[in-house]
Amino acid sequence: MALQIDENLVRSIVSEVVRNITAGTAAGAAAAAPAAAPSALQPFSPSVLSTSPSALSSHGIFQDVPSAAAAAQKGFEQLRAKGVAARKQVIDIVKKLAVANADAWGKFEFEETKIGRLEHKIGKLHLVPLVPGVEWIRPYALSGDHGLMHEEYTPFGVVAAILPVTHSVPTLSGNIINAIAAGNSILFNPHPGGARSAALAIRAYNQAIQTATGIENLICTIEKPTLESFDALCKSPLVNLLVVTGGPGVVNAAMKSGKRAICAGPGNPPVLVDDTVCTDKAAKDIIYGCGFDNNLLCIGEKQVFVLDRVANALIRSMEKAGAVRLLPAQVEKLAREVFTMKPDAGGCSHPVLNRELVGKNANVLASRVGLNLPEATPILIGETDADHPFVMEEQMMPMLPIVRVKTVEEGIALAKKSEHGYKHSSIIHSLNVDRMTEMARTMDTTLFVKNGPSTTGLGLDGEGYLSYSIATTTGEGITNPQTFTRTRRCVLVDALKIY
Repeated sequence: MALQIDENLVRSIVSEVVRNITAGTAAGAAAAAPAAAPSALQPFSPSVLSTSPSALSSHGIFQDVPSAAAAAQKGFEQLRAKGVAARKQVIDIVKKLAVANADAWGKFEFEETKIGRLEHKIGKLHLVPLVPGVEWIRPYALSGDHGLMHEEYTPFGVVAAILPVTHSVPTLSGNIINAIAAGNSILFNPHPGGARSAALAIRAYNQAIQTATGIENLICTIEKPTLESFDALCKSPLVNLLVVTGGPGVVNAAMKSGKRAICAGPGNPPVLVDDTVCTDKAAKDIIYGCGFDNNLLCIGEKQVFVLDRVANALIRSMEKAGAVRLLPAQVEKLAREVFTMKPDAGGCSHPVLNRELVGKNANVLASRVGLNLPEATPILIGETDADHPFVMEEQMMPMLPIVRVKTVEEGIALAKKSEHGYKHSSIIHSLNVDRMTEMARTMDTTLFVKNGPSTTGLGLDGEGYLSYSIATTTGEGITNPQTFTRTRRCVLVDALKIY
């Protein structure tokens, strides 16, 4: 039976768990969690959290790519034999288990990666039911004087997916739902920093899937992923589609593999604030989007361009909403902690990010400049010029640079420059439709959010569907089950003419 999603319940979870930036505890997540899953889908035992990697050598966990790819191929063949009903059953299992295990898996991932906020790790798993399933796989048909044409969305077979360390289990779960709704099996090469979290979830998913459907190894992963295992995935004759959510290195490698690749590349989303909006609302929205999981989301607000005549009002509103403002000297001191200037191949200096500070809490960043702030502090803010490293680099930290501009046109031009042509995400706060239109056309980003936090672009308190893989580099946009399919056309000539 198909899983029935209570939209009001999901929205209450979003408000209670994900938006609760200042709470800093997982108590809200536990209170908002749905009732326990049926007996076949009980939450995965927390005792597994201490399981050594070698003990996870079954139920989809493999040491090498050839073995994993062969198992995934068999899983695909079993799924194909059981049809669309089995796809629905598997998706229901994944969605229910993600919610039932949100607390345990969120804590495990937080402890493994040591980045982001615990309550948001948990909250992202509660939102997995918002990822669309087989209902998106609808055929297209035409009939006319010459017969019937029918196009179906058909599977690739084995899909290989690369996971980011920033959202290991949520991205994994979304990719599983999309791939299996399309009729594929899926094989993961996680980021090494989140590989144990991925293995934990995959083992639980496979156990439940095998019990319910008899299908084995529908979801597979490499226990100890490396660049070599990624290269082997790209070259495997059994892998027909690559899905990459990660940095420019793996994206470029996937696009050069010769295989069909769906690539979610880097982002550096700018925000423009004009003089038509309520600065209190804009401030709250910006803090929410930037502070979500300590700004690890690729769509999150990374820099703000604001009209000079409302800049002071916006900064006051942000401080009132919980942001802490750094003085210019403190901004520069923090920049020296966050970035190191190193020469490139051409001899020019460029900033290199201090990975130890990625995804850390705002109070941790503040401690580097001598401030002692509460752990619940959502973000830091500070004024900079338009060419500052905090503006130009995707730093994935709850530190938001604010740049004053004299005109909307200047703000849009600087926003485009700071986004580097990634065509990922951008945000505007304005009540002027002409300005919205101009920025949308100029930025030409995959996601463009008007008058809300960036997270509304993924359907969180906004309209739309959810996916944690946003294919900006290759142009598919927010991935869904159709993204993971091939289109096959069947033509019947001079038959079934009903007119």
